[in-house]
Amino acid sequence: MVIAVLADIVGSRKLRDRESAQRVLDETIAQVERDLPLAAQPLTPTVGDEQQGVYRELEDALVSLLMIQLRLPEGIAFRFGIGIGEVRPVESVHRELADGPGWYAAREAIDIVHARESRAVPRTRTWIVGAPGQDEVMQSTITASNAYLLVRDELVGAMSERERRLTYGRLVGHSQQELATQEGISQPSVSKALRNAGAAALLEGVAALRGGGE
Repeated sequence: MVIAVLADIVGSRKLRDRESAQRVLDETIAQVERDLPLAAQPLTPTVGDEQQGVYRELEDALVSLLMIQLRLPEGIAFRFGIGIGEVRPVESVHRELADGPGWYAAREAIDIVHARESRAVPRTRTWIVGAPGQDEVMQSTITASNAYLLVRDELVGAMSERERRLTYGRLVGHSQQELATQEGISQPSVSKALRNAGAAALLEGVAALRGGGE
């Protein structure tokens, strides 16, 4: 199984400084990979506002993409289309091209994100589509994971930039006191912010995805 991920920038045409935004995206992806290297091929810019990445396991993709969402500053965000299926390189005189059912599924997934954003679930950022031929177990996994992602994206989308930073910090192992020092606030303020943001649910979800849940 291969997990193909397409990412595009939310509101890319409205960004005042597209070049600076791309630097922020590149630095964020690199930092996430340093903190928890999970990608077989980290998200890399391809053309326009699109990025491509590959993961070996769905759980790895879900955790890594959450970390990217949490670390990005206010005003810069990704949509993610996750495709499950075969991917293969196609040789070209210009460069190696990504092809295969996994990429087609990822494209369909990101189209679904766009459609949901414009209707009743504007904070939708992530969706999964399986390429044809998935077995019943994988189909059930995709269905359950998409239900989880709808709620997860809503929770992250409601967070302030500071709440996302604090949640990211806890996810990578920083203590509340360390985070308080970094933010210039008290430890009880960190605790309150995390509690109000619902960070514990996100962190428990990551633990469950990584096999540490009860």
